Amino acid sequence: MSILRGTRKLLLAAGLAGCGAAAAVLLSGLNAESDGFKARAANVIQSHFNDHLGPNASIMSSTATTKWDANWDRRDPFCLVKPMSGSFRVTEKDENKYNEKLEKAKSMATRHLILVRHGQYNLSGETDILRTLTPLGRDQAYHVGLRLKDLALPYTRIIQSTMTRATETANIISQHLPNIPVDSCHFIREGSPIKPDPPVHHWRPEPKQFFEDGARIEAAFRKYFHRADPTQKKDSYEIMVCHANVIRYFVCRALQFPPEAWLRFSLHNCSLTWIAIRPSGRVVVYTVGDIGHVPPNKMTTT
Repeated sequence: MSILRGTRKLLLAAGLAGCGAAAAVLLSGLNAESDGFKARAANVIQSHFNDHLGPNASIMSSTATTKWDANWDRRDPFCLVKPMSGSFRVTEKDENKYNEKLEKAKSMATRHLILVRHGQYNLSGETDILRTLTPLGRDQAYHVGLRLKDLALPYTRIIQSTMTRATETANIISQHLPNIPVDSCHFIREGSPIKPDPPVHHWRPEPKQFFEDGARIEAAFRKYFHRADPTQKKDSYEIMVCHANVIRYFVCRALQFPPEAWLRFSLHNCSLTWIAIRPSGRVVVYTVGDIGHVPPNKMTTT
């Protein structure tokens, strides 16, 4: 039993690695000397990783992690309020005033951002104005508008990209939410946010495209993604109708994942991505690319 307990981690590693040979070695060697057996088993498992992942891959070392930046939006109260003087003459009254300022600078509400990708559009259009929604795209927009209406959330506003396919999608959504104000924003137009890693061979924008679009899309993130202002007392819900590249970049940035990973996942047309920003600055993603409101035979990713 002691050998079984001692080799439990190695068994788990073998299973996770999909290494049937290593697992077999472990099971057949239970009567072997514990230390020598563990060493041989570890070598077998590491050899499997070297064959499949390269000689630099190691299952015995811990994975490097990056700690969460709680002040990612630069709106932490301690960042907004001028610190007390370093003088030794700080009085209790001074401390009370400082604490009162901190309390007033604290966010009190949660901001919900519901990101909607536009519907299917005419890919053959030579200019943006000709890249209008297809009949299927309009139907997709109808279904997402109906879904947003059924959620019955106290929406604050709809923010739409100024590109034709996004404004047409937003207009159809507005038919279901007629009393919600609509704002247009050039910053959330489609573009190339950052060179993806790993790269893809079928899509290679010029470096200057990343340079131009990346700054704009990053500016959009900083404009819309932040904790609520201290004056906001109730939770807010904003709908943003824009584009797949923009949404995927926003998700990576909001979760503090490497932004270069944005092209590692896909989004359906008229899918919903729901991100909440808590008063503490913590970010919670409720859903990414939810498409359950669109009938299966009307789902597209183009």
